[in-house]
Amino acid sequence: MIIFSGGTGTPKLLVGLEKVFKEEELNIIVNTAEDIWISGNLLCPDVDSVLYTLAGIMDKKTWWGVKDDSFHTHNALERLQHPEHLMIGDNDRATHIARSELLRQGKSLTEATAALARSFGIPDRIKILPMTDEPATVRTKILTPEGELHFQEFWVARKGEPEVLDVHFEGIDEVNPSEAVVEALEKESEALVLIGPSNPITSVGPILGLKGIRELLKWKIVMAISPIVGTEAVSGPAGKLMRAKGFDVSPYGVYTCYKEFLDVLVIDKNDECAVDTGVDVLKTDIMIKKDKDSKRLATFLKKHSMR
Repeated sequence: MIIFSGGTGTPKLLVGLEKVFKEEELNIIVNTAEDIWISGNLLCPDVDSVLYTLAGIMDKKTWWGVKDDSFHTHNALERLQHPEHLMIGDNDRATHIARSELLRQGKSLTEATAALARSFGIPDRIKILPMTDEPATVRTKILTPEGELHFQEFWVARKGEPEVLDVHFEGIDEVNPSEAVVEALEKESEALVLIGPSNPITSVGPILGLKGIRELLKWKIVMAISPIVGTEAVSGPAGKLMRAKGFDVSPYGVYTCYKEFLDVLVIDKNDECAVDTGVDVLKTDIMIKKDKDSKRLATFLKKHSMR
């Protein structure tokens, strides 16, 4: 199985997928368009969310960073008049430093991610694949009435409050998917591609925007889980961003994002897809509040992936 992941919804699901599927079945392609260099080190928020989730150290209160982290370095930098618009924990920052040193030594982002995964005790059979090996070259930009903001500035520093006029991925035409990503997608034609319940615009959109990815998906069985329940996003700014890109904030809007290659859409048990989509629509409880919810949903997905 190949899983497309952003930084919150899909990592929540990974908790259950890891319990229900075999480790070697988990090939996780992760968005890197929100990556950013801060204080000399590369922050890869979505990759780190996957790493921390699988390592069992994710801060599940915020779904950002390492649980019970301290912030001594961040506070010291502020005292030195070097403020950072992201509040980075000390253990989280250690990940960024280690990654950046590996990159400076000539390792690719894929190789650096694999090394970090081993350090966190994540089995080698689970593959965590950044969407590209060209770090921070693709940048998600949010157009607001105040001007253009990097996604991290919009969502973290500004708490997603500015009005969104448009979203685009700066540099997307300049990069290629990593060799590991292409290899994973070119494997046996019957392998399931699971688009997790991540933001269709800024979490999954950059992966789909890479050269050749959409074409590869047309030859796969693709299942997507809606991150929208009713007319609201389960978490994050997905609704606001979908609306800005002209998509209906609904399960049908999610279908519209993926209709070019989609085979199965999983929506909440209380929702409807108001318009005939021409794809299989499965209904279940898609809300993940606790680990047991994640396992329940993963079990449902496994049952239907074997049909």
